[in-house]
Amino acid sequence: MSDLFTHGYALLIGVGNTADPLYSLPVTVKDAQALKAVLTDANFCAYPNTPDRVRLLQNEGATRSAILEGLDWLKGCAEADPDATIVIYYSGHGTFDLASNAYYLLQHDFNEQAIPETALSAETLTEKLRKIEAKRLWVIIDSCHAEGMATAKNDLPADFLPTALPKGVIDALKQGEGRAVFTSSRGNQSSWLRPDRILSVYTYHLIEALQGGANQPGDRLVKISNVMTHLGKTVSESARNFWDEEQTPFFDAATEDFPVAMLRGGKGLPSQTQSPELPRVMTHQEVMTPALAMAKRSLAILEEQAAGFGKLQMPGHLRIELEEKRLEVAELEARLTDGKSNG
Repeated sequence: MSDLFTHGYALLIGVGNTADPLYSLPVTVKDAQALKAVLTDANFCAYPNTPDRVRLLQNEGATRSAILEGLDWLKGCAEADPDATIVIYYSGHGTFDLASNAYYLLQHDFNEQAIPETALSAETLTEKLRKIEAKRLWVIIDSCHAEGMATAKNDLPADFLPTALPKGVIDALKQGEGRAVFTSSRGNQSSWLRPDRILSVYTYHLIEALQGGANQPGDRLVKISNVMTHLGKTVSESARNFWDEEQTPFFDAATEDFPVAMLRGGKGLPSQTQSPELPRVMTHQEVMTPALAMAKRSLAILEEQAAGFGKLQMPGHLRIELEEKRLEVAELEARLTDGKSNG
């Protein structure tokens, strides 16, 4: 009988249908459902398939209050299980308020004319996460979808900008030990769907990673580093191949590597010569170098755009993107240098 990932707990949120149909995006539910299927499959991630271990919020059930209740549930799980590994996954729209510098996730029951009062703010999410005292906590945000927000954004209040999770928000979310935050894209990039529109590009490759896409023969667990390796290689390639667009996933795992799932139900990959179909695990330098090159390329484009404005006329969203991209380049350069010095 396959082993179980006994101490795994997950809250999966696929917003899907929203109270205002203009913002609905059914693929987000498909994403969350597919992730739940692989997490609870005894032949893959092997999380116990019970409501006290894995919960799915979708469509009308993905309300602000239900999400907050789910986070409180995870807090209780961590208190009851000192060895808990907790996964929080959100697939839906996100928006940044230029006036208040606040970020919001747009759950089922938000009101586009009263976003600060009705949507789930990153500040509230951060407060809830800080109360979850788990040794290992992994937050995954697949937001700023290319379809849906493209038509809906014109109906948002003027100060609200559809965007991926800003780095300052990520820094707040990851406060604490044993925490990792993954986002599907960066800055003003979109999170693209696959051509068949069954899953988003990001979640499709996330599931591949959980099935062992970047593991090695003899491995019996999927770790954060395995997921980073696979997503770092495949998401950007798929976005370029399918849509000729840039989508660069972001990872912030300032913590020791930790397992997030069983590999093939605990049986793992056979201890033999690696199959040519499995990608080799990329080195730190191989992951960081192309990411840095892409960030510098994006920065050059933003600086060229900024040069066309005076300081007073530059749009607020462009100032924010320019600042965040400069910070991203500096951080990637530091990580690459640190990785080289550590061998």
